[in-house]
Amino acid sequence: MTRARLLFSALALLSCPALATLAALPAQAQRFSIEDVLSPGYPVQLVSARAADRIAWIEYEEGKRNVYTAVAPDFAPVRLTRFEDDDGRDLSNLRISDDGSTLVFLRGHTPNRQGWIANPASDPRGAERAAWAVSTAGGEPWRVAEAWNVALSPDGAWIAWESDGDIYRAPVNPGVATGDPERPLFSVFGSQDDPVWSPDSRRLAFVSDREDHSFIGVYDTERPGITYLGPAVDRDTSPTWSPDGARVAFIRRPGLPFGARAERGRIPEGTATEEGEGEDVWPAGMTEAWFAGGYDFSIWVGDARTGEAVEVWHSPPGDSIYREVREVIWAGDHIIFQAEPDGWRRYYAVAADGGTRDPVELTPGDGIAEYISLSPDGRTLFYATNADDIDRRHLWRVPTAGGGARQLTRGDGVETNPAVLASGEQVAMLAASASHPLTVAVAPASGGDVRTIRELPARYPLDEHVVPEPVTLDAEDGFEFYNQLFMPPDLEPGEQRPALIFIHGGSRRQMLLGYHYMHFYHMAYAINQYFANKGYVVLSVNYRSGIGYGREFRNAPGRGREGNTEYQDIRAAGEYLRDRPDVDPARIGLWGLSYGGILTAQGLARDSDLFAAGVDIAGVHLWGSSIDPESVAYQSSAISEIENWTSPVLLIHGDDDRNVAFSQTVGLVQLLRAHGVPHELIVFPDDVHDFLLHERWLTTFDATDRFFDRYLMDGRAVATEGRR
Repeated sequence: MTRARLLFSALALLSCPALATLAALPAQAQRFSIEDVLSPGYPVQLVSARAADRIAWIEYEEGKRNVYTAVAPDFAPVRLTRFEDDDGRDLSNLRISDDGSTLVFLRGHTPNRQGWIANPASDPRGAERAAWAVSTAGGEPWRVAEAWNVALSPDGAWIAWESDGDIYRAPVNPGVATGDPERPLFSVFGSQDDPVWSPDSRRLAFVSDREDHSFIGVYDTERPGITYLGPAVDRDTSPTWSPDGARVAFIRRPGLPFGARAERGRIPEGTATEEGEGEDVWPAGMTEAWFAGGYDFSIWVGDARTGEAVEVWHSPPGDSIYREVREVIWAGDHIIFQAEPDGWRRYYAVAADGGTRDPVELTPGDGIAEYISLSPDGRTLFYATNADDIDRRHLWRVPTAGGGARQLTRGDGVETNPAVLASGEQVAMLAASASHPLTVAVAPASGGDVRTIRELPARYPLDEHVVPEPVTLDAEDGFEFYNQLFMPPDLEPGEQRPALIFIHGGSRRQMLLGYHYMHFYHMAYAINQYFANKGYVVLSVNYRSGIGYGREFRNAPGRGREGNTEYQDIRAAGEYLRDRPDVDPARIGLWGLSYGGILTAQGLARDSDLFAAGVDIAGVHLWGSSIDPESVAYQSSAISEIENWTSPVLLIHGDDDRNVAFSQTVGLVQLLRAHGVPHELIVFPDDVHDFLLHERWLTTFDATDRFFDRYLMDGRAVATEGRR
C-alpha cells in the first residue's frame, strides 16, 4: 500500500527516534529540513461537478500553483496546467461546469485599495488578475478576460463578473461563442454586483446597490431586459436561484434613511484603522434604536419572470441575532443560512414556500459548522464541524428539511471542505492528521474509510512527526483558553529545553491537533513540528477572540484596542512553560504572523523578563492612530511599553501588505533604534501579507530558525540574569 492510499483511520501518528541531547548545547543536525517538511503540495478550493463524478482543485507545490482534476472510480490525479515557476501569481476562484468538462479560475492576486495587483516578483511588465480556463480533457489553458471575480455559467459557456459597478460577460471559449468583454452587459442606475447564473445559463441575478437601498435584478441574456424582484426601500442582497430557475430567494434588511452611508467598515486581519468591524455606518444621532420595533433580517422569494416577491420568514422584532447572516442558499425545497442565535454558528433552514414559524436547526452540537456542500438534488447538506471533537474537524450530513445529523468521519484526522459527487455515492474532501499534511481524499457519502489520492514526496518526514497534546489553561483573570503542546521526541528525564510559543493570526482562527486547512497555518504547523524535533518544547495558543469555542470565547470583552485582554492568555502560556520542569525558564521565545505578530510584540514589550526573544511577522504595534498616553487604544498597544522592551526581536514584513500597514513596522523600528533594543529586519519589496513567493517563506522560516538558534538554542547573545 502506498502512502497516498493509507486510510486515515490507520494513519501512523508516530514520534521519531531519540535525537541527541540538545539542552544547553548548540543546535544539532535535524533528521529533516524545513524544505523537507514543506515539500508536499497544499490543495485548496476543491470543487465537484453537478452532472459527472469529477473533482478539481488548485495545488500549491513549493510556490508552483496548478490546477488538478480526478474522476471516479480511481480518482487518479491529473495536472491540467503547467505553471512551473515560483512567480507569486496566485490561483483562486476555481469553478467547474456542470458536466465537468470546463474549469475556470483566476490568475493573479487580489487588488489593493488603489487597484494595484500584487507583483511580488517585481516583474517590470507589471501584473494582472485575469480569468483563465482549461479543459479537463487536456490541452493548454487559455486566458479568457481580465476579471477580479468570476461566475461561471452552469453550461461552461460564459463567465460573468463585476468591475467598477457594472456586470460584464465573456465567452469562455471565443471560438464557440461571441461577446464583447470590453463593454458592460447592461447599463442601469446604481452599482451592480454579485452576478449569479440561473440553472439554465440564460439569466443573471444580481444586486443593484442604490446607496441607501438595493434591489435584486434579473437580466435575461436571450431576450435582453431586467426584472426587479419586489423593489422597495430596503437593502436586498444574496440572490440564490431555485433548482428549476423559476424563482430567486434573497435577504432583505431595512434601508438606510436620511442620508445614512451604506458602506460597511471592516477590520482586516491585524489592521490599525479606526473603522468598525462589519457594522453599518449610521449618520450622527441615528442609532439602531430607531428600528427597535421592526425586524432586521428577512428572507424573500421573487418570481424571476414577473418580479412578484413574497416574504417567507423574518427574524423576531428587535432581535439582532441574525444581523451577521450574509448569505442564503436554495437547497431542495428549503433555504438555508448560517446563524448564531445560541452562541454557536450553525446552519438553519426555512421552507421556500413560506409558512416557517421558526428556522429548523440542521447542525446540532457545541461546535462551529463550516465549509458546506449540497447533494445534487439539494436535499442533503454535508458540512465540517468540531462538534464532539473540539480541536479537529470532521464531516457530517443532514437532510436540508431537518432531521437527524449523522457523522461521516471520525478519529484522529482533520476532514473539511466536502465536495459531494454527482452520483451522490461519494464525497471528496480535504483531509489531514497530526502527521499527514492536508491532501485530497474521498469517502463513501454514507460514511466509512477515508482514502487519500495524492502521493507524498519521498523526502517528507511522515514518521518523524510528534503527536500534539491538548492543554487547557487559565489566564490571570480566570479566562479559560486552549493550546496544543508539541514535545521533543528525545527529551530525557531531568532535562530542560528551550521553549517556543506559536501565536496564530486573525484573530478569528483556531489551531488544531493536526495540519490546518489554511495555508500559512498549515506551514506553521509543519514548522512547529520542525522545532519540536529540533529540541524545543512548543506551545501553540488558541487565545480568546478566536473561533471554534463559541461566541462568548470569540467576543470576549476588552480584546484588541479595547484593552488587549487576549494578551493575558499569552502571558499565562509563558508562565505555564516557565514553570514546567522540562523547560529552561531563561529560554522561552514567541513567534507569529499578523495578530500573532501583535501579541509577539506585546510579549516582548510587556514581559521581556519572561520572553527572551521573538519573531514578529507583519504585526500591528499601535492600535489606531492616537499616541495619547491616556487612550485605551494606545495603552493596548505594544509601543506603550517600549521603555520596558529589552528582548531581541526579528521583524519580517512585505511592503505591499494589504492587511497591515507597512508603516507599523516602519514606526516600530524607529522606536527600537531609539531605545537600543536589539532587532533584526527582513523586508520583502512588493510582497503582501501572506507572502506569495515560496522562496520568501523559506527565507522567513530559515531566518526564524537561525534567530532562535542564537538567542534560545545556543543560549548565547542574551543575558539570563534576573530570569527565573
